[in-house]
Amino acid sequence: MVENVHVRMLPPKGDWVERAVAAWPAEDWPPLVLDRPLGVGADGGHGFVRYRCTAYEPGRRVEFTFDPRIGLVGTHAFEVVPGGVRHVIRGHLTGWMRLWWPLAVRWLHDALIEDLLDNLSTEAGVAFRRSRYSWWVRVLRAVARRFG
Repeated sequence: MVENVHVRMLPPKGDWVERAVAAWPAEDWPPLVLDRPLGVGADGGHGFVRYRCTAYEPGRRVEFTFDPRIGLVGTHAFEVVPGGVRHVIRGHLTGWMRLWWPLAVRWLHDALIEDLLDNLSTEAGVAFRRSRYSWWVRVLRAVARRFG
């Protein structure tokens, strides 16, 4: 079972869920692409990670269900929580992802989400210390650039 949670304290605002999707750090990561505007039924993903929007409460929560072919059967969601926003992945690993999640995917995911939350903090005018990539994430990104 995988449960991965990131929370960032932000001032109250009605559209953090939509802003979280819009604040995707595409300058440093594969872009998030959906086949239609954010809403239930929108298909898309980033890089090899594919998913479909399966729940959407404007201003409160958006949930995406992973395409099980990627090796992660479950969901990821952005939700407004008291004092900020939260991103949660819940699911179980299958196939090759049992190896790749702990070795690489988890670390890259964590860095990407922290970059996204840094973007939201900047937009909100909240003082924060910019997230730094671990040495392992720097190695993985260098390998991806070389062979990607």
